[in-house]
Amino acid sequence: MNNKHVKALVLAALFLALAYVLPFFTGNIPQIGSMLLPMHIPVLLCGFVCGAPWGTVVGLIAPVMRSVLTGGFPPMFPTAFAMAFELAAYGFASGFLARRLPKNLKGLYTALIAAMMCGRVVWGIVMALITLKTSSFTFAAFMAGAFTNAIPGIILQLVAIPAIIFALQKISKSPAEV
Repeated sequence: MNNKHVKALVLAALFLALAYVLPFFTGNIPQIGSMLLPMHIPVLLCGFVCGAPWGTVVGLIAPVMRSVLTGGFPPMFPTAFAMAFELAAYGFASGFLARRLPKNLKGLYTALIAAMMCGRVVWGIVMALITLKTSSFTFAAFMAGAFTNAIPGIILQLVAIPAIIFALQKISKSPAEV
């Protein structure tokens, strides 16, 4: 492994640890977690900082690992299962788009908003497929879960992630790396 791969591995492990720890600040209360989306921030950051492959892997692992290690927070099925796909989409899209868009505020927000939309759509599709036989996942449930109830978390992501990325770029020796 070269230095770049080791750095990405260590950073991805850090983001995975953050995805495990941050939900403790919401007290493992599902309603607060659904509003603040604490696992989403480290996964989105992982995609931006480490790239699409690392972001995808961290996104896939984080909710399942957290469910296993905390005894069901979030519940494995359907929550952690659907979140794994959602967060993998976040990690992939943020990393993929960040590498292809300009390294400025407009490019960062374009990548971030597109990644957030992509992840939410993937979550909706997975939830719809999981509940296909029961038809319990309606469009209204999708809109509430993906957007309406998540407004505080969406705002937090839109404020915190660009601030963190730009701070990392300032302290990095090579801004193109972040």
